[in-house]
Amino acid sequence: MINNSNMKTTILNRLFSLSAVVFALSAIAVSFTACKERNTDFNLSGNCDIVALTLDEKYEGAIDLKSRTVVVAIPETYDEHVMTVTAITLSEGATADLHVGDQLNLTTPRAIRVSNGDVQLEYTLTVKHDEARITGFVINGQYIGVINQTAHTITAQVPAGSNLRSLTPTITYTEGATLTPASGVAQDFTSPVRYTVTYGTASLTYTVTVTEMSAPHVLYVGLAETQQQLPIEEQTACTWLLSNVEKAAYASFAQLQAGQVDLSECKVIWWHLHKDGGIDGKGQFENNAVQALAAVDALKAYYQAGGSFLLTRYATYLPAYIGEADCVPNNCWGQNEADAETVGGSWDFSIAGHADHALWQNLLMKSDAPENVFVCDAGYRITNSTAQYHIGADWGGYENREVFRSKTGAIDIAGSNDAVVAWEYLRTANHGAIVCIGSGCYDWYSVAGEAGTEYYHQNIAKITENAINYLKN
Repeated sequence: MINNSNMKTTILNRLFSLSAVVFALSAIAVSFTACKERNTDFNLSGNCDIVALTLDEKYEGAIDLKSRTVVVAIPETYDEHVMTVTAITLSEGATADLHVGDQLNLTTPRAIRVSNGDVQLEYTLTVKHDEARITGFVINGQYIGVINQTAHTITAQVPAGSNLRSLTPTITYTEGATLTPASGVAQDFTSPVRYTVTYGTASLTYTVTVTEMSAPHVLYVGLAETQQQLPIEEQTACTWLLSNVEKAAYASFAQLQAGQVDLSECKVIWWHLHKDGGIDGKGQFENNAVQALAAVDALKAYYQAGGSFLLTRYATYLPAYIGEADCVPNNCWGQNEADAETVGGSWDFSIAGHADHALWQNLLMKSDAPENVFVCDAGYRITNSTAQYHIGADWGGYENREVFRSKTGAIDIAGSNDAVVAWEYLRTANHGAIVCIGSGCYDWYSVAGEAGTEYYHQNIAKITENAINYLKN
Protein backbone atom coordinates (compact mmCIF):
# COMPACT_ATOMS: atom_id res chain seq x y z
CA MET A 1 0.00 0.00 0.00
CA ILE A 2 1.42 3.41 -1.01
CA ASN A 3 1.64 6.12 1.68
CA ASN A 4 0.58 9.36 -0.09
CA SER A 5 1.82 11.47 2.77
CA ASN A 6 5.36 10.14 2.43
CA MET A 7 5.23 10.55 -1.34
CA LYS A 8 4.26 14.22 -1.01
CA THR A 9 7.08 14.79 1.45
CA THR A 10 9.60 13.18 -0.92
CA ILE A 11 8.41 15.29 -3.87
CA LEU A 12 8.60 18.48 -1.81
CA ASN A 13 12.16 17.61 -0.62
CA ARG A 14 13.32 17.02 -4.19
CA LEU A 15 11.80 20.30 -5.34
CA PHE A 16 13.55 22.09 -2.49
CA SER A 17 16.89 20.47 -3.35
CA LEU A 18 16.48 21.41 -7.01
CA SER A 19 15.70 24.99 -6.04
CA ALA A 20 18.82 25.07 -3.87
CA VAL A 21 20.97 23.87 -6.75
CA VAL A 22 19.49 26.47 -9.11
CA PHE A 23 20.06 29.17 -6.48
CA ALA A 24 23.68 28.06 -5.94
CA LEU A 25 24.41 28.04 -9.67
CA SER A 26 22.87 31.51 -9.99
CA ALA A 27 25.05 32.75 -7.15
CA ILE A 28 28.17 31.32 -8.77
CA ALA A 29 27.25 32.97 -12.07
CA VAL A 30 26.70 36.30 -10.38
CA SER A 31 29.95 35.94 -8.43
CA PHE A 32 31.89 35.04 -11.58
CA THR A 33 30.39 37.99 -13.44
CA ALA A 34 31.24 40.34 -10.60
CA CYS A 35 34.76 38.92 -10.38
CA LYS A 36 35.16 39.29 -14.11
CA GLU A 37 34.01 42.86 -13.90
CA ARG A 38 36.42 43.61 -11.06
CA ASN A 39 39.34 41.96 -12.98
CA THR A 40 38.92 44.53 -15.68
CA ASP A 41 39.91 47.11 -13.06
CA PHE A 42 43.37 45.53 -12.34
CA ASN A 43 46.24 47.95 -13.01
CA LEU A 44 48.99 45.86 -14.57
CA SER A 45 50.66 48.63 -16.52
CA GLY A 46 53.04 49.95 -13.86
CA ASN A 47 56.75 49.12 -13.78
CA CYS A 48 58.40 47.97 -10.57
CA ASP A 49 62.01 48.81 -11.36
CA ILE A 50 64.57 49.87 -8.80
CA VAL A 51 66.40 52.56 -10.74
CA ALA A 52 69.04 53.49 -8.16
CA LEU A 53 69.90 52.75 -4.55
CA THR A 54 72.60 54.25 -2.32
CA LEU A 55 73.73 53.24 1.15
CA ASP A 56 75.67 55.42 3.59
CA GLU A 57 75.70 58.28 1.06
CA LYS A 58 78.38 56.89 -1.26
CA TYR A 59 77.94 53.15 -1.84
CA GLU A 60 75.77 52.68 -4.91
CA GLY A 61 74.04 49.44 -5.79
CA ALA A 62 74.58 47.52 -9.01
CA ILE A 63 71.05 46.65 -10.12
CA ASP A 64 70.19 43.62 -12.24
CA LEU A 65 66.52 43.85 -13.25
CA LYS A 66 66.53 40.39 -14.82
CA SER A 67 67.66 38.58 -11.66
CA ARG A 68 66.08 41.28 -9.43
CA THR A 69 69.21 41.76 -7.39
CA VAL A 70 70.91 44.83 -5.94
CA VAL A 71 74.57 44.39 -4.98
CA VAL A 72 76.35 47.17 -3.12
CA ALA A 73 80.15 47.10 -3.16
CA ILE A 74 81.73 48.26 0.10
CA PRO A 75 85.35 48.48 1.34
CA GLU A 76 87.07 45.28 2.36
CA THR A 77 86.86 45.93 6.10
CA TYR A 78 83.65 48.00 6.14
CA ASP A 79 81.09 47.17 8.88
CA GLU A 80 77.80 46.13 7.25
CA HIS A 81 75.91 45.59 10.53
CA VAL A 82 74.26 49.05 10.39
CA MET A 83 73.94 50.73 6.98
CA THR A 84 71.54 53.55 6.13
CA VAL A 85 69.48 53.95 2.95
CA THR A 86 70.39 57.44 1.76
CA ALA A 87 68.75 57.33 -1.69
CA ILE A 88 66.34 55.07 -3.57
CA THR A 89 64.79 55.76 -6.98
CA LEU A 90 61.93 53.67 -8.38
CA SER A 91 59.86 53.54 -11.53
CA GLU A 92 57.24 56.28 -11.84
CA GLY A 93 54.33 55.56 -9.51
CA ALA A 94 56.08 52.69 -7.71
CA THR A 95 56.49 52.34 -3.95
CA ALA A 96 58.72 50.09 -1.85
CA ASP A 97 58.90 48.74 1.67
CA LEU A 98 62.36 50.34 1.88
CA HIS A 99 62.67 54.06 2.51
CA VAL A 100 65.33 56.73 2.81
CA GLY A 101 66.56 56.73 6.39
CA ASP A 102 65.95 53.03 7.01
CA GLN A 103 68.83 51.36 8.83
CA LEU A 104 69.72 47.84 7.71
CA ASN A 105 71.78 44.96 9.03
CA LEU A 106 73.22 43.55 5.81
CA THR A 107 75.23 40.69 7.25
CA THR A 108 72.53 38.65 5.48
CA PRO A 109 70.56 39.50 2.29
CA ARG A 110 67.51 41.73 2.65
CA ALA A 111 64.34 41.46 0.52
CA ILE A 112 62.87 44.63 -1.05
CA ARG A 113 59.22 44.56 -2.21
CA VAL A 114 58.32 47.06 -4.93
CA SER A 115 54.67 47.69 -5.89
CA ASN A 116 53.03 49.66 -8.68
CA GLY A 117 49.26 49.37 -8.95
CA ASP A 118 48.46 45.66 -8.79
CA VAL A 119 52.01 44.60 -9.77
CA GLN A 120 54.51 43.59 -7.11
CA LEU A 121 58.10 42.36 -7.46
CA GLU A 122 60.68 41.31 -4.90
CA TYR A 123 64.39 42.18 -5.11
CA THR A 124 67.32 40.88 -3.04
CA LEU A 125 69.72 43.43 -1.58
CA THR A 126 73.23 42.25 -0.62
CA VAL A 127 76.59 43.83 0.04
CA LYS A 128 79.89 42.61 -1.35
CA HIS A 129 83.19 43.53 0.22
CA ASP A 130 85.89 44.63 -2.17
CA GLU A 131 88.57 41.95 -2.37
CA ALA A 132 91.93 41.87 -4.08
CA ARG A 133 93.68 38.51 -4.27
CA ILE A 134 96.21 36.69 -6.39
CA THR A 135 94.85 33.17 -6.65
CA GLY A 136 97.29 31.49 -9.03
CA PHE A 137 100.91 32.00 -10.10
CA VAL A 138 102.64 29.79 -12.69
CA ILE A 139 106.08 30.47 -14.17
CA ASN A 140 106.72 29.65 -17.82
CA GLY A 141 103.54 27.58 -17.86
CA GLN A 142 105.10 24.87 -15.65
CA TYR A 143 106.27 25.90 -12.20
CA ILE A 144 103.56 26.66 -9.66
CA GLY A 145 104.14 29.38 -7.11
CA VAL A 146 103.04 28.65 -3.55
CA ILE A 147 100.80 31.49 -2.30
CA ASN A 148 100.70 32.48 1.36
CA GLN A 149 97.55 34.60 1.69
CA THR A 150 98.41 35.57 5.27
CA ALA A 151 101.93 36.82 4.67
CA HIS A 152 101.10 37.92 1.08
CA THR A 153 104.10 36.07 -0.34
CA ILE A 154 104.57 33.77 -3.31
CA THR A 155 107.50 31.38 -3.63
CA ALA A 156 108.41 29.32 -6.65
CA GLN A 157 111.21 27.04 -7.74
CA VAL A 158 112.58 26.57 -11.24
CA PRO A 159 115.21 24.07 -12.45
CA ALA A 160 118.86 24.84 -11.80
CA GLY A 161 120.35 26.77 -14.69
CA SER A 162 117.12 28.63 -15.52
CA ASN A 163 117.46 32.23 -16.63
CA LEU A 164 116.07 34.08 -13.61
CA ARG A 165 116.47 37.37 -15.49
CA SER A 166 113.64 36.48 -17.85
CA LEU A 167 110.81 34.36 -16.49
CA THR A 168 107.19 34.82 -17.52
CA PRO A 169 104.47 34.31 -14.91
CA THR A 170 100.83 33.60 -15.71
CA ILE A 171 98.79 35.06 -12.86
CA THR A 172 95.15 34.65 -11.91
CA TYR A 173 93.54 37.17 -9.59
CA THR A 174 90.22 38.67 -8.46
CA GLU A 175 87.86 39.08 -11.40
CA GLY A 176 87.62 42.70 -12.48
CA ALA A 177 90.74 43.74 -10.57
CA THR A 178 93.88 45.36 -11.98
CA LEU A 179 97.36 43.87 -11.55
CA THR A 180 100.74 45.59 -11.66
CA PRO A 181 103.04 44.38 -13.19
CA ALA A 182 100.72 42.60 -15.62
CA SER A 183 100.34 38.87 -16.04
CA GLY A 184 102.19 37.37 -19.01
CA VAL A 185 105.03 39.89 -18.96
CA ALA A 186 108.59 38.58 -18.47
CA GLN A 187 110.31 39.75 -15.28
CA ASP A 188 113.76 39.68 -13.74
CA PHE A 189 113.47 37.44 -10.66
CA THR A 190 117.10 37.62 -9.55
CA SER A 191 115.61 39.54 -6.61
CA PRO A 192 112.03 39.50 -5.26
CA VAL A 193 109.35 41.16 -7.41
CA ARG A 194 106.31 42.91 -5.89
CA TYR A 195 102.90 42.49 -7.53
CA THR A 196 99.96 44.70 -6.54
CA VAL A 197 96.35 43.72 -7.20
CA THR A 198 93.61 46.33 -6.78
CA TYR A 199 89.83 46.06 -6.83
CA GLY A 200 87.66 48.97 -5.72
CA THR A 201 88.89 50.04 -2.31
CA ALA A 202 90.89 46.84 -1.75
CA SER A 203 94.56 46.56 -2.58
CA LEU A 204 97.20 43.94 -1.74
CA THR A 205 100.86 43.65 -2.62
CA TYR A 206 102.48 40.23 -2.89
CA THR A 207 106.23 39.65 -2.77
CA VAL A 208 107.31 36.95 -5.22
CA THR A 209 110.55 35.06 -4.69
CA VAL A 210 111.88 32.61 -7.26
CA THR A 211 114.82 30.31 -6.57
CA GLU A 212 116.63 27.71 -8.57
CA MET A 213 115.93 24.16 -7.53
CA SER A 214 119.08 22.87 -5.89
CA ALA A 215 119.39 19.43 -4.32
CA PRO A 216 116.07 18.95 -2.48
CA HIS A 217 115.80 17.28 0.91
CA VAL A 218 112.24 16.10 0.25
CA LEU A 219 110.97 15.35 -3.25
CA TYR A 220 107.37 14.98 -4.39
CA VAL A 221 107.23 12.86 -7.54
CA GLY A 222 104.42 12.43 -10.03
CA LEU A 223 103.51 11.04 -13.40
CA ALA A 224 102.82 14.53 -14.80
CA GLU A 225 105.50 16.66 -16.40
CA THR A 226 104.67 19.57 -14.08
CA GLN A 227 102.91 19.88 -10.75
CA GLN A 228 100.26 22.01 -12.44
CA GLN A 229 99.24 18.99 -14.52
CA LEU A 230 98.73 16.69 -11.54
CA PRO A 231 95.20 15.53 -10.64
CA ILE A 232 93.67 17.89 -8.09
CA GLU A 233 94.04 15.33 -5.26
CA GLU A 234 97.78 15.00 -5.91
CA GLN A 235 98.23 18.70 -6.61
CA THR A 236 96.68 19.59 -3.25
CA ALA A 237 99.10 17.26 -1.46
CA CYS A 238 102.08 18.61 -3.42
CA THR A 239 101.13 22.23 -2.75
CA TRP A 240 100.95 21.51 0.97
CA LEU A 241 104.44 19.99 0.88
CA LEU A 242 106.02 22.89 -0.98
CA SER A 243 104.30 25.36 1.37
CA ASN A 244 105.24 23.67 4.64
CA VAL A 245 108.44 21.64 4.28
CA GLU A 246 111.82 23.30 3.79
CA LYS A 247 113.90 22.36 0.77
CA ALA A 248 111.05 20.46 -0.86
CA ALA A 249 110.57 20.25 -4.61
CA TYR A 250 108.50 18.59 -7.34
CA ALA A 251 109.92 16.38 -10.07
CA SER A 252 108.40 14.06 -12.64
CA PHE A 253 109.37 10.41 -12.98
CA ALA A 254 110.60 11.29 -16.47
CA GLN A 255 113.09 13.72 -14.93
CA LEU A 256 114.25 11.04 -12.50
CA GLN A 257 114.70 8.55 -15.31
CA ALA A 258 116.73 11.09 -17.30
CA GLY A 259 118.97 11.85 -14.32
CA GLN A 260 117.87 15.48 -14.24
CA VAL A 261 117.21 15.59 -10.47
CA ASP A 262 120.00 15.87 -7.93
CA LEU A 263 119.16 13.28 -5.23
CA SER A 264 122.43 13.66 -3.36
CA GLU A 265 120.75 15.36 -0.38
CA CYS A 266 117.28 13.88 -0.74
CA LYS A 267 116.10 12.08 2.39
CA VAL A 268 112.49 11.31 1.40
CA ILE A 269 110.66 10.79 -1.89
CA TRP A 270 106.88 11.10 -1.54
CA TRP A 271 104.50 9.69 -4.14
CA HIS A 272 100.75 10.13 -3.64
CA LEU A 273 99.05 8.43 -6.59
CA HIS A 274 95.37 9.06 -7.34
CA LYS A 275 93.30 7.45 -10.07
CA ASP A 276 89.57 8.07 -10.46
CA GLY A 277 87.79 4.75 -10.07
CA GLY A 278 90.74 3.17 -8.28
CA ILE A 279 93.58 0.81 -9.19
CA ASP A 280 92.98 -2.85 -8.41
CA GLY A 281 95.79 -5.30 -9.12
CA LYS A 282 99.29 -5.21 -10.59
CA GLY A 283 98.01 -5.12 -14.14
CA GLN A 284 96.06 -1.92 -13.60
CA PHE A 285 98.94 -0.39 -11.67
CA GLU A 286 101.41 -1.12 -14.46
CA ASN A 287 99.02 0.35 -17.05
CA ASN A 288 98.56 3.52 -15.03
CA ALA A 289 102.12 4.03 -13.80
CA VAL A 290 104.17 3.61 -16.97
CA GLN A 291 106.41 6.61 -16.28
CA ALA A 292 107.12 5.47 -12.72
CA LEU A 293 108.12 1.98 -13.80
CA ALA A 294 110.32 3.43 -16.52
CA ALA A 295 112.24 5.18 -13.72
CA VAL A 296 112.41 2.09 -11.52
CA ASP A 297 116.20 1.71 -11.87
CA ALA A 298 116.73 5.23 -10.54
CA LEU A 299 114.26 4.54 -7.72
CA LYS A 300 116.04 1.29 -6.81
CA ALA A 301 119.42 2.99 -6.79
CA TYR A 302 118.09 5.72 -4.49
CA TYR A 303 116.51 3.14 -2.15
CA GLN A 304 119.60 0.95 -2.03
CA ALA A 305 121.73 4.00 -1.24
CA GLY A 306 119.66 4.60 1.90
CA GLY A 307 116.93 6.88 0.55
CA SER A 308 113.43 6.53 1.99
CA PHE A 309 109.90 6.66 0.53
CA LEU A 310 106.51 7.83 1.71
CA LEU A 311 103.99 6.02 -0.50
CA THR A 312 100.32 6.89 -0.19
CA ARG A 313 97.10 5.72 -1.86
CA TYR A 314 97.88 3.62 -4.98
CA ALA A 315 101.60 4.38 -4.76
CA THR A 316 101.63 1.63 -2.10
CA TYR A 317 102.10 -0.83 -5.02
CA LEU A 318 105.65 0.45 -5.60
CA PRO A 319 107.63 -1.61 -3.00
CA ALA A 320 107.07 -4.75 -5.09
CA TYR A 321 109.01 -3.10 -7.93
CA ILE A 322 112.02 -1.70 -6.05
CA GLY A 323 113.22 -4.80 -4.19
CA GLU A 324 110.63 -5.77 -1.59
CA ALA A 325 108.50 -8.94 -1.71
CA ASP A 326 106.30 -9.36 -4.78
CA CYS A 327 103.17 -8.39 -2.84
CA VAL A 328 100.69 -5.60 -3.52
CA PRO A 329 97.55 -4.48 -1.67
CA ASN A 330 94.72 -6.94 -2.19
CA ASN A 331 91.79 -4.78 -1.11
CA CYS A 332 91.50 -1.78 -3.45
CA TRP A 333 88.77 0.48 -4.78
CA GLY A 334 87.93 4.14 -5.35
CA GLN A 335 85.33 6.58 -6.63
CA ASN A 336 85.51 9.43 -9.12
CA GLU A 337 86.36 12.83 -7.70
CA ALA A 338 83.27 14.40 -9.27
CA ASP A 339 81.01 11.75 -7.69
CA ALA A 340 82.66 11.68 -4.27
CA GLU A 341 80.42 10.55 -1.43
CA THR A 342 79.41 12.88 1.39
CA VAL A 343 80.17 11.37 4.77
CA GLY A 344 77.45 11.37 7.38
CA GLY A 345 79.79 11.44 10.36
CA SER A 346 83.44 11.41 11.40
CA TRP A 347 85.59 8.88 9.53
CA ASP A 348 88.51 7.22 11.28
CA PHE A 349 90.89 4.28 11.26
CA SER A 350 92.27 2.23 14.13
CA ILE A 351 95.78 2.49 15.54
CA ALA A 352 95.11 -0.06 18.29
CA GLY A 353 98.43 -1.51 19.43
CA HIS A 354 100.36 1.16 17.53
CA ALA A 355 99.32 4.41 19.25
CA ASP A 356 102.93 5.11 20.26
CA HIS A 357 104.21 5.08 16.66
CA ALA A 358 105.74 8.37 15.48
CA LEU A 359 103.10 8.81 12.74
CA TRP A 360 100.25 9.07 15.22
CA GLN A 361 101.67 11.70 17.57
CA ASN A 362 100.23 15.17 18.27
CA LEU A 363 97.00 14.54 16.36
CA LEU A 364 93.54 15.88 17.14
CA MET A 365 92.01 12.97 19.02
CA LYS A 366 88.67 12.20 20.66
CA SER A 367 89.01 11.58 24.38
CA ASP A 368 86.66 8.61 24.25
CA ALA A 369 88.48 7.00 21.28
CA PRO A 370 92.22 7.14 22.08
CA GLU A 371 93.06 4.40 19.55
CA ASN A 372 91.26 5.91 16.57
CA VAL A 373 92.55 8.58 14.19
CA PHE A 374 89.76 10.81 12.86
CA VAL A 375 90.25 12.54 9.52
CA CYS A 376 87.01 14.38 8.64
CA ASP A 377 83.54 15.31 9.87
CA ALA A 378 80.01 15.06 8.49
CA GLY A 379 79.69 16.90 5.17
CA TYR A 380 83.18 16.10 3.88
CA ARG A 381 83.20 14.69 0.34
CA ILE A 382 85.65 11.86 -0.22
CA THR A 383 86.47 9.34 -2.95
CA ASN A 384 87.34 6.67 -0.36
CA SER A 385 90.28 5.63 -2.54
CA THR A 386 91.74 2.59 -0.83
CA ALA A 387 94.78 0.34 -1.34
CA GLN A 388 95.09 -1.81 1.78
CA TYR A 389 95.60 -5.43 2.80
CA HIS A 390 92.62 -7.56 3.78
CA ILE A 391 93.37 -9.84 6.72
CA GLY A 392 91.37 -13.03 7.23
CA ALA A 393 91.00 -16.63 6.16
CA ASP A 394 87.96 -15.82 3.99
CA TRP A 395 89.97 -14.46 1.05
CA GLY A 396 93.11 -12.69 -0.04
CA GLY A 397 95.90 -14.96 1.18
CA TYR A 398 96.68 -13.21 4.48
CA GLU A 399 95.05 -15.26 7.22
CA ASN A 400 96.43 -13.14 10.05
CA ARG A 401 98.97 -10.42 10.71
CA GLU A 402 101.82 -12.88 11.18
CA VAL A 403 101.19 -14.18 7.66
CA PHE A 404 101.01 -10.61 6.35
CA ARG A 405 104.38 -9.77 7.92
CA SER A 406 105.98 -12.98 6.69
CA LYS A 407 104.80 -12.63 3.08
CA THR A 408 105.32 -8.90 2.61
CA GLY A 409 108.33 -8.30 4.84
CA ALA A 410 106.47 -5.27 6.22
CA ILE A 411 105.23 -4.35 9.69
CA ASP A 412 101.62 -3.23 10.17
CA ILE A 413 101.23 0.09 12.00
CA ALA A 414 97.47 0.78 11.64
CA GLY A 415 94.30 -1.11 10.83
CA SER A 416 91.28 -2.97 12.13
CA ASN A 417 90.89 -6.69 12.82
CA ASP A 418 90.39 -7.46 9.15
CA ALA A 419 92.59 -4.86 7.43
CA VAL A 420 96.08 -3.36 7.45
CA VAL A 421 95.75 0.27 6.33
CA ALA A 422 99.28 1.50 7.07
CA TRP A 423 102.55 -0.43 7.14
CA GLU A 424 106.28 0.09 6.91
CA TYR A 425 109.49 -1.51 5.70
CA LEU A 426 112.23 -0.85 8.21
CA ARG A 427 115.59 0.59 7.24
CA THR A 428 118.44 -1.89 6.86
CA ALA A 429 122.09 -1.71 5.91
CA ASN A 430 121.04 -2.41 2.32
CA HIS A 431 118.24 0.10 1.81
CA GLY A 432 116.26 2.97 3.28
CA ALA A 433 112.82 2.83 4.89
CA ILE A 434 109.32 2.91 3.40
CA VAL A 435 106.08 4.08 4.99
CA CYS A 436 102.86 3.11 3.18
CA ILE A 437 99.41 4.56 3.90
CA GLY A 438 96.60 2.91 1.95
CA SER A 439 93.56 3.84 4.02
CA GLY A 440 90.64 5.39 2.17
CA CYS A 441 90.56 7.91 5.01
CA TYR A 442 93.85 9.43 3.84
CA ASP A 443 92.47 12.11 1.54
CA TRP A 444 93.74 15.58 0.64
CA TYR A 445 91.10 17.14 -1.60
CA SER A 446 87.37 17.45 -1.00
CA VAL A 447 85.26 18.60 -3.93
CA ALA A 448 82.77 21.14 -2.58
CA GLY A 449 83.09 19.90 0.98
CA GLU A 450 80.73 21.68 3.35
CA ALA A 451 81.97 24.25 5.85
CA GLY A 452 82.99 22.84 9.20
CA THR A 453 84.56 19.66 7.84
CA GLU A 454 88.17 20.78 8.27
CA TYR A 455 88.68 20.22 12.00
CA TYR A 456 89.76 16.58 11.98
CA HIS A 457 90.99 16.87 8.42
CA GLN A 458 94.00 18.73 9.83
CA ASN A 459 95.23 15.31 10.92
CA ILE A 460 96.06 14.41 7.30
CA ALA A 461 98.72 17.12 7.12
CA LYS A 462 100.05 16.27 10.58
CA ILE A 463 100.34 12.55 9.78
CA THR A 464 102.25 13.44 6.61
CA GLU A 465 104.55 15.81 8.47
CA ASN A 466 105.18 13.10 11.08
CA ALA A 467 105.93 10.54 8.37
CA ILE A 468 108.41 12.81 6.59
CA ASN A 469 110.23 13.67 9.81
CA TYR A 470 110.24 9.99 10.82
CA LEU A 471 111.78 8.94 7.50
CA LYS A 472 114.28 11.81 7.44
CA ASN A 473 115.65 10.63 10.78
